[in-house]
Amino acid sequence: MYELISATPSPYARKVRIQLAEKGIPFELITEVPWNSDTQTPRWNPLEKLPVLICPNGESVFESRFINEWIEMKHPEPPLVPKDIDSILAVKRFEVIADGACDAMVLMFFEKARDEDKRSAPWYARQERKLSGALREMSRVIGDRKFCHADTFSMADIATGTLLRYITVRWPQNDWRALYPNLAVYSDRLEERPSFANTRPVPQVIRDRVA
Repeated sequence: MYELISATPSPYARKVRIQLAEKGIPFELITEVPWNSDTQTPRWNPLEKLPVLICPNGESVFESRFINEWIEMKHPEPPLVPKDIDSILAVKRFEVIADGACDAMVLMFFEKARDEDKRSAPWYARQERKLSGALREMSRVIGDRKFCHADTFSMADIATGTLLRYITVRWPQNDWRALYPNLAVYSDRLEERPSFANTRPVPQVIRDRVA
């Protein structure tokens, strides 16, 4: 059986959890705080980041988008990535935007954790613009469709859905639902899927100072 080392608020880990659930692949969930000094993450990932998928043979697979691609290649059914080139590229475009926005939010989180006199307002504002740009583009492309691309649930929806829920958990003051009501409807519909409902993120306490 696979093991997945995960952090409870992580949108990156949630993508993998949702993908495994959608494919019906059993796994053991191991919850970690990768920033704490007693984390086992470096044992499995030289980059010391989560999530990490540990295979039955002891091999580790890391970096969420690579894990997603690895799972899709090793377990192609049911498919979560389309087969034709243009559709593959359309799905990956959503993944790039969603991951980039999540990266920006992680940077915002740790910038706020710094001592106030060491924070950079221009740097923080730059990350906010990335998030705003991602939401604006997703709203434009999705419109009133049920899924991100075509009429089929895909990795694009997993990436986009995890981003939207992560905003709600990490930055509840963000008014994205009011600004983009089509994304609010889209997010609520996704969160009804069992794979989403069973993986909703919650904050963790970081015990050791990292910023």
